[in-house]
Amino acid sequence: MTTRSRTAIAWSAVALFGLGCGLALAQGQSRRPGEGRIPEWPAPSITEYKPKSRLIVAEHPTPRAKFPVIDIHSHQPAPITPERYKEVVAAMDQLNLRTLVNLSGGWGDKLKQSVAAIKNSPWPDRMVLFANIDFKAGVGPGFGAKAAAQLEEDVKAGALGLKIFKELGLRIKKTDGTRLHLDDPELDPIWAKCGELKIPVLIHTAEPAPFFDPIDFTNERWLEEALFPDRRYQDPSFPRFEELLAERDRMFEKHKNTTFIAAHMAYLSNDLRRFSKFLDTHANVYPETAAVLAEFGRQPRAARAFFIRYQDRILFGKDSFQPDEYPYYWRVFETGDEYFDYYRDYHAFWKLYGMELPDDVLKKLYYKNALRIVRGLPRTGFPAEAKSAAPAKK
Repeated sequence: MTTRSRTAIAWSAVALFGLGCGLALAQGQSRRPGEGRIPEWPAPSITEYKPKSRLIVAEHPTPRAKFPVIDIHSHQPAPITPERYKEVVAAMDQLNLRTLVNLSGGWGDKLKQSVAAIKNSPWPDRMVLFANIDFKAGVGPGFGAKAAAQLEEDVKAGALGLKIFKELGLRIKKTDGTRLHLDDPELDPIWAKCGELKIPVLIHTAEPAPFFDPIDFTNERWLEEALFPDRRYQDPSFPRFEELLAERDRMFEKHKNTTFIAAHMAYLSNDLRRFSKFLDTHANVYPETAAVLAEFGRQPRAARAFFIRYQDRILFGKDSFQPDEYPYYWRVFETGDEYFDYYRDYHAFWKLYGMELPDDVLKKLYYKNALRIVRGLPRTGFPAEAKSAAPAKK
């Protein structure tokens, strides 16, 4: 056989292979090299497999925020002890956290004691409190008016806002034993009172959508749900994710004169197109970033555009006060770093990428928006332009 013949046969084989691949692709039967093979060695478990990346990229760890920060979503003991407060302030100074908003202020005497503990400390301007509602006895006729009256007293005592925990919608019952919906008319006096008092409502609604999905190997939060039984909402006794968001959104729309801060970016940061439509139609809602950093970090270009577009709306929040975790936020927001670890592997198996936000956007995210939206926040320790920032108008 001549060289020319062998070449012709080889090219014919290539053509036939390509034709076969094309037909397979057209029929939805594409195969990849190695498909169907079984590992030669025992496979590691999901908790054992921790590959070490060989990618070499620039690294800019960011232990301290570029500008002073107001953390709109924190939880501390209330009343806080002098010893604990001293530890917290020392960590805040290292991180450039100027003010913590403690969302666990309670109500009544507890709130008064908590306000006094801060006021009488060496650091009266480093922490403020949001009040809470007492739902323990269930919700029946007249509950809303009574709770609104207590809230008014709590604001007089020093609370700067109201925090609503995720139990509303998920677990809180009416006195007749049925689930209390977020948009139940009995709660209307509370939201109306917040509008009247010009205080924001920071509300946590639902949980991440995968917590409601079937727990199978396609669920990207499988490990977290396997580790934490209280994060599973597959049981039909719980409402569905979309049901909770619909109730919440109807409540937002009904009370347009009340400012709402949507905790955890309203659990929409995995779908920024939908999130944009939500913000465009809910002008009284301000999202905050607590505990959803992994969502921004895996889509840095889209997230950067989103944060720039809504730079006057987004607030910084962290949730749990763990000082070693804040620098991950600073690094994602401030740098252009690529492919670095998230701080909790059970939250995210993917890597993070920096958004490299402009300074003007960082300042709004870190402190300017909070100073504008939350009346009564301490204004010491911020750049000069922050001290004259006007609170949100009603």
